Amino acid sequence: MNVPNTLTGVRIFLVPVLVIVFYLPFNWASMASAAVFAIAALTDWADGYLARRLSQVSTFGAFLDPVADKLMVAVALVLLLHRDPALWLVIPAAIIISREIVVSALRELMAELGQRATVAVATLGKVKTVSQMTALLLMLYRHDLGPIPVYWCGSVLLYLATVLTIWSMAIYLRAAWPVMTSRGADDNRMM
Repeated sequence: MNVPNTLTGVRIFLVPVLVIVFYLPFNWASMASAAVFAIAALTDWADGYLARRLSQVSTFGAFLDPVADKLMVAVALVLLLHRDPALWLVIPAAIIISREIVVSALRELMAELGQRATVAVATLGKVKTVSQMTALLLMLYRHDLGPIPVYWCGSVLLYLATVLTIWSMAIYLRAAWPVMTSRGADDNRMM
């Protein structure tokens, strides 16, 4: 275990903490759940930065980091849907969670075919992640800040993140399509 992997582990540990804090019967529960989510988002940035800075990039970390991200995002979306089971929220949640499953499967396939770099994380994916994390943070926080409608701002950002989610998935699929449809890919899958 190194520092970046420890931070990723902390992020996974924070998933059940987020659930518990979200359901606490206190006025400050939404602020506390937003704080837990913010800490998790900061560990996401910090573990990647430290892994590169300290030359501690590892295969285990490369596997665990996206798993931790997807767990935190999916759980936050489910919690928000439980609180507000509305169609306008179901649609982006379903798209975001579905995209994560598709891209994870695509990365696994490309790794199996020795083409992992074909679907490496791009700048658009990072922008998508930032807008998604910010949206979820604002929606978990929920309380207006003076005249600023925080939950509404988070909802708008969630739709922006959804558009970026679809766009980045299309880019990944387009990049992987030649590999997936080549005869060699079919032969490798049968082995």
